[in-house]
This record gives sequence, structure tokens and C-alpha cells, in this order.
Amino acid sequence: MGFRDFFTGDIAIDLGTANTLIIYKDKIVVDEPSIIALDRKTERVIAIGKQAMQMHEKTHDNIRTIRPLKDGVIADFTAAELMIRGMIKLINTGNRFFSPSYRMVICIPSGITEVEKRAVKEAAEHTGAREVFMIHEPIAAAIGIGINIEEPMGSMVVDIGGGTTEIAVIALSGIVCEQSIKVAGDVFTRDILDYMRRQHNLLIGERSAEQVKIEVGAAMSELDDAPEDYEVRGRDLMTGIPKTIKVSYSEIAFCLDKSISKVEDGVLKTLEMAPPELSADIYSSGIYLTGGGALLRGLDKRLSLKTKLPLHVAEDPLRAVVRGTGIALRNIEAFRSVLMD
Repeated sequence: MGFRDFFTGDIAIDLGTANTLIIYKDKIVVDEPSIIALDRKTERVIAIGKQAMQMHEKTHDNIRTIRPLKDGVIADFTAAELMIRGMIKLINTGNRFFSPSYRMVICIPSGITEVEKRAVKEAAEHTGAREVFMIHEPIAAAIGIGINIEEPMGSMVVDIGGGTTEIAVIALSGIVCEQSIKVAGDVFTRDILDYMRRQHNLLIGERSAEQVKIEVGAAMSELDDAPEDYEVRGRDLMTGIPKTIKVSYSEIAFCLDKSISKVEDGVLKTLEMAPPELSADIYSSGIYLTGGGALLRGLDKRLSLKTKLPLHVAEDPLRAVVRGTGIALRNIEAFRSVLMD
């Protein structure tokens, strides 16, 4: 380690709507929910990440929890800046006296506007970054799962995150055609919340709905490896008394059906837009699924039936994007063509 390394460092950030991951020295050092808890009176940061998530929907009047990102972009600039700064402080640099000046690579949705792009860059610069590069999420996901994006060979990536689903056909280090739809993990959670209220007269919180999605979330009403029914606790809307009900995966598959159909439509639309030569490549290589939504039971099978193409779920879909961002950071010169500064 050189003397200069005490003052500088390189970090790769996957700034997601649901989770934020940071790579430092080729290791994932931060993997926390994208949420921050603030004191209403002093605007002081009380907690970030997992600690703030434990407080979410359980706070009193003096504390507010904020999820600074919505639909993949920054919705609350000040909270986002405080959250990024807090998460960077979680990195153990081995230097207790001062924090280094970082060079950052941050991934952004492909459908982002120039204003939203500038907001991400400014938020990173305000945390003390000396240089900020940005990379589109589908390209980072493709790099993360080992696709050689420089080849004249078409690859299709479907990255289902918390706020957006990014669908892109990639060739020659660029996005040939893409769709960024605002139907992803958060919408699935909201669907479950609404279904519980409508069908079972049970009022549950965002965290409980998220847990239902993890435990019994499914895209098909018939699965080979079916999970056991899950117990949901909430408030009965008729009596106002807490109660428990059991839900099955087929019930959740039914309530998520409309939203998953929108993802299917996005995939089909992108396939329609792809040039014929690239369509031929996709026919042989198939479609790659990344992001947290890829963990939804039966989603790969359902998309495969719809598109009649082979579907490959990434090995660790939640971390595919940050891994790709980390590889781009390590070889900035090699990936200069896909990085925006």
C-alpha cells in the first residue's frame, strides 16, 4: 500500500431503490437497504441501512424514515446525499484519522433523464468524490454475469430491481435497444399489500408485504418446488384487532399476475425492436435474468413460455450489477466507452 492510497480510493456503488451495495478493494463491503432515519427537529441522521429499516413504519412523531430513491432515481436529494455519505463511512479503510477522497463508479437506470443523471453526480460529488463515473445498469449487469459486451454478438439482459425493470439488448459495448419500465420489486410489494386489504380485510405494512414476497412470492400458480404457506400478521379492518392469516404461493401468483404481464410485455417489445441479426444471436444465447426480481419463483419459466427462448438466472442476481460496476472500476480504461463522466 503506497502513501497515496491513504488519501485516495476507488469505490463502485450500486445505488438501488431497495438496496445499496458498495465495492471497495474488490470486496462488497456495504450491502444495506436504501433507507435513512432522521430526527424531524434537528434533521440529524439517527440510522441508515438495516437499522433504519428496523425503524421503518414503527416511528413516532420525532423520527421519520425516508427512502431517498424512487423508481430507480433520486427523489429526495438531501436524504440521498446523507445516506451515501453515511454508507461510505461504513467502509473500513484502515485509516482512522481522515477519510480518503474517492473515485466512484455509480450505476444508473438506462431510462434516466439528464436532470436525474446530474442529481446522482452532484449527490456523489457532495460526499467528497474527486471523480464520478456512471454506467447503465443493464451493461453493469451484463459485465457482472460474465458476458463479453465488446463482441459483435447480441445479448439480452432483464434486470428487475426495486424501482425499475431494465430490459436491454447489448452488443459492441453499447445498448442497441432498451425498455425501462417502472414495474419492479416495489410494485410487487404494493400489489401484495393491496391484495391483503381487498381479499382478506387485513391491513399490513410494507415490511410485512416484502416478507410475504420473499417467503411465498411466485410468478406461476403451479410450481414443482412449492413453498409452504406463510403466516401473515396485521390488523383486521373490520374489528381493528390484530389477526393472523395464512397465504399460499398460488394466491400471491394471482395477485402479482398483472404486474408480471407488464414485464412480459416489456420483454416482447424489446425483442420486436431488436435488429434481425441480433435476434438470431438472442435465439441461440437466450435471455439473462438479474436483480432481486429474478428470485421470484417460476418467473424464468413463465418468461421462457412467453418468449419461447431459453432463460438463464444469474448465479447471485442481487449482486450482478454491483459486481459489473466493480469490474468496470477495476478496468476504467478498458470500459471507457461505456462509462459516462
